[in-house]
Amino acid sequence: MNTYYVCALKILFILSFSQANVIKQNADSCQQILGDDVIREIWSYENVKDEILRYVTEGDFKGKTYDELAKFVDKFGARPSGTEVLENSIDYIIDLTRAENINDIVTEELEVPHWTRGEERITMLQPRVKNLAVLGLGRSVSTPPEGITAEVILINDFAQLESSKEEDIRGKIVIYNPVFTTYSDTVAYRTQGATRASAKGAIASLVRSVGPFSIDSPHTGLQTYGENVTQIPTAAITLEDTDLIKRIIDRGEKVILKIEMTSSLDTKISRNTIVDLKGTEKPDSLVIVSGHIDSWDVGQGAMDDGGGLFISWAAPVILKRLNLQPRRTIRSIFWTAEEFAYVGAYDYEKRHLDELQNINFIMESDEGTFAPLGLAVGGNQEARCIIAEILKLFESINATTLIEDDSPGSDIAIITKHGIPGASLYNDNERYFWFHHTEGDTMNVEDERDLDLGTALWTAVAYIVADISFDIPR
Repeated sequence: MNTYYVCALKILFILSFSQANVIKQNADSCQQILGDDVIREIWSYENVKDEILRYVTEGDFKGKTYDELAKFVDKFGARPSGTEVLENSIDYIIDLTRAENINDIVTEELEVPHWTRGEERITMLQPRVKNLAVLGLGRSVSTPPEGITAEVILINDFAQLESSKEEDIRGKIVIYNPVFTTYSDTVAYRTQGATRASAKGAIASLVRSVGPFSIDSPHTGLQTYGENVTQIPTAAITLEDTDLIKRIIDRGEKVILKIEMTSSLDTKISRNTIVDLKGTEKPDSLVIVSGHIDSWDVGQGAMDDGGGLFISWAAPVILKRLNLQPRRTIRSIFWTAEEFAYVGAYDYEKRHLDELQNINFIMESDEGTFAPLGLAVGGNQEARCIIAEILKLFESINATTLIEDDSPGSDIAIITKHGIPGASLYNDNERYFWFHHTEGDTMNVEDERDLDLGTALWTAVAYIVADISFDIPR
């Protein structure tokens, strides 16, 4: 479980006395680990931090992250892996970057999944006729042309599934109805549900959408079939319809559904995009900022991950405009095919395996770009103390919090597993999973001021880490 690791004194006012003592001890520990010279050097960046913050929130870049994101989203909408629209969006952001006189851009081609959603329909036939909102899960196979009609069995968790007799599951449609706790805990019912239901003889599986909130809005996402099981159709249904079915079953009535789904799966060629703002003294040493450019085929991919993409696009652009060229190279990576299990990140790891030691620090934004609160940081204690001290510079925008996370981010977890320190954006994203992987992921979720603040934090932290005289320790 993540724990708070905070060195900002203002947090003392909202913690209990015992918690305050822990914070003080952590702050004292960081002071001892870093020493006065390191802390003094970090604070020497206060003026440049203010310059970046003013430029983004009050100057010529005010509102630009939002405006460029909106133009991008309005032009391309959803950008599924393997599609022409995704490749066109990659060309677009390359041209947008070149228009800012940044030309150190390369793309790396790779093979990616191309799963296409066809017609999808679920109808409750008994005890009454009702059409259910549905979104098939990524890589789901099709139903037979005549569809699948069968009785439902409601399963609350995997323990209940495993304890059920096979004859109680065989030939039925399993609906998983887990209690949403956190996304990481609950998403297993989406990713593993079809495989585990099939192993018990189910002919289709459905999952209560993985999220805490719904307006009759199903959430899609990836699932992967295990080996040596029959691949069965699988989809998400809404919280409302799951609860309806539960109430009916709890009354002792039988529920029969008809599922009709078509889909196709092949592979296409896509590209990771790499943009470098070369360092003045250590050009081979990298500080990476990143987000993924692909999205699911529903909604517009504004939140997941358009916002993260554009604050990472903005960082080298802002520094170029302000003539702030750090000692180390700042590299922006726009990952492709993240939604299909980090395909782009794995390809980058494979291609650059011999160069991973050159990465000084890596950052990713992929859980919304709401009001920034700080960073979730993976690394040793000294690395976390350095970032915690840097975050103290951002008290004016209330972005001083450091969350300890041994595996921050999604794509960058592929890189940080090699011992490379990294961070993801920690932001006020309590509504993120309301819209995640749904038709609701549109520009209406984004806020111009929040994007400005996130861009400023992202850019300034990247610059400080890239310019400071010492490396972030492994």
